[in-house]
Amino acid sequence: MAEKILKELTIKVWRQKDAKSKGEFKSYKVNNISTDTSFLEMIDILNEQLVEQNIEPIAFDHDCREGICGTCSLFVDGRAHGPDDDVTTCQLHMRRFNEGATITIEPWRSGAFPVIKDLIVDRNAYEKILHAGGYISVNTGGVPDANAIPISNDDAEEAMDAASCIGCGACAATCKNSSAMLFVAAKVSQLALLPQGKIEAARRAKAMVSRMDELGFGSCTNTGACEMECPKGISIEHIARLNREFLLAKLKD
Repeated sequence: MAEKILKELTIKVWRQKDAKSKGEFKSYKVNNISTDTSFLEMIDILNEQLVEQNIEPIAFDHDCREGICGTCSLFVDGRAHGPDDDVTTCQLHMRRFNEGATITIEPWRSGAFPVIKDLIVDRNAYEKILHAGGYISVNTGGVPDANAIPISNDDAEEAMDAASCIGCGACAATCKNSSAMLFVAAKVSQLALLPQGKIEAARRAKAMVSRMDELGFGSCTNTGACEMECPKGISIEHIARLNREFLLAKLKD
């Protein structure tokens, strides 16, 4: 696709000084943006413009800019990560927008992800869920030789699909109930499908679900919005596995 120039765009962005302050939308103009520019590069250009005007630049999270880390979590025009499918915000390009468009940018809207400043939210709730059980702590011995532990190809592929979750928070932020079930299910699946993860399976499912509830995430009502907006396309079928793992753990009790 040939490069085009978007001569003028209006950026309507959420500005909030800190976690205790009341936020509001502010509108800024940005000019002559190439359609080959990434969305975060556009914000960089806007921030340079704001600095020149003695306006505090927009605070936003980013790191790898390769769709791996999940920190670039934004709502763009009402969609998690913007109007493209299966991408993070850093992978979104300005070719997805039209000349003269007004682009609305806001942070995740979830009680479990409080706003820190502008577009930055505190996503430590996901880390706390992982700390509750998203790991293997028992001694599983040294690294085994390749193919020493028989794992079916289907299980290995499904475990790897679940492990692709980057913990960006789009699932919870998109869900009308602010449920973190898809995130928890992915982290449970990647271990439950493998022999090394079965030893602590019962404790893991109960601990992670309990921690999720304590942190204020809502319940899953299977609307499927989480799967639709997940940048890695993680299936809600993993939620069914989490439910089975949790039920089995309760039955063992």
